[in-house]
Amino acid sequence: MFIGIDWGGTKMEVIALDRDGETRARHRVATPTSGYDDCIRAVIDLVAAAEQTAGARGSIGIGIPGSPNPRTGIVRNSNAVLINGKPLGRDLEAALGREVRLANDANCLAVSEAVDGAGKDARVVFGVIVGTGHGGGLAIGKKVHAGYQGVAAEIGHYPLPWMTREEYPGHKCWCGKLGCLDMYACGTGLELDYRTTTGIDRRGRDIIEAKRAGDPVAMGVYERFVDRLARSLALLTNVVDPDVFVLGGGMSNVDEIYGELPALITRYIFGDSFETPIRKAVHGDSSGVRGAAWLWKS
Repeated sequence: MFIGIDWGGTKMEVIALDRDGETRARHRVATPTSGYDDCIRAVIDLVAAAEQTAGARGSIGIGIPGSPNPRTGIVRNSNAVLINGKPLGRDLEAALGREVRLANDANCLAVSEAVDGAGKDARVVFGVIVGTGHGGGLAIGKKVHAGYQGVAAEIGHYPLPWMTREEYPGHKCWCGKLGCLDMYACGTGLELDYRTTTGIDRRGRDIIEAKRAGDPVAMGVYERFVDRLARSLALLTNVVDPDVFVLGGGMSNVDEIYGELPALITRYIFGDSFETPIRKAVHGDSSGVRGAAWLWKS
């Protein structure tokens, strides 16, 4: 049995998968905000509930926002702020009495889709979360490639490539730097562009519907969003050149982008054509928790 936990800022979800990838248990709770120790207890309870429902003991993988330092085990860069600065892996292993594998949640997306999703036929899978923010994960041979520093594929925090005069120097990101992709190639970026252009707050889904209805302002905001996403994938192609890109997150459900991205990416890559498949995550919102479980799959 493979047990995975998706540790989010607002909810924790556990899944138990058998060797064929069939779900044997699934539970969800709100992420505690009362303290670090309460979060540890929530994980213990989720594992116990999953194992009781599944009727078997399992390996444990956990996907977290942020990442553990590969040498110290200390978690950093998490929007679930209670775990920042904590040796989360060691504390969980002590509490659960067994080995625990941790990975960034975007890396879990990549692993999930590499094992039995949109990238199951590929060796190098780059997962791109296009949701509230812009993030990435890399799986090679169906395993997480976290890198020497543990921050491989942290694409949300390099600057928007090939900035135009109007875009430079870029919006200030929550990380403190200017121009990060986390402020552009995502739902937040779409809404921010619309607000900057019109002075009006509007939800991303409403902007997309207005674009589909032919609203010229919404169309312009959307076109800039897709072009910025294309620039990110072009830079990744120049650096990593994966076998497939798999998109997750809310904006990955905007079906138009899949037909429009290849021609836009071709403008920016250092090559004569762009043929890399770009696919929607097969497991959708479940990719993170499934990928956490598959951290143990051999």
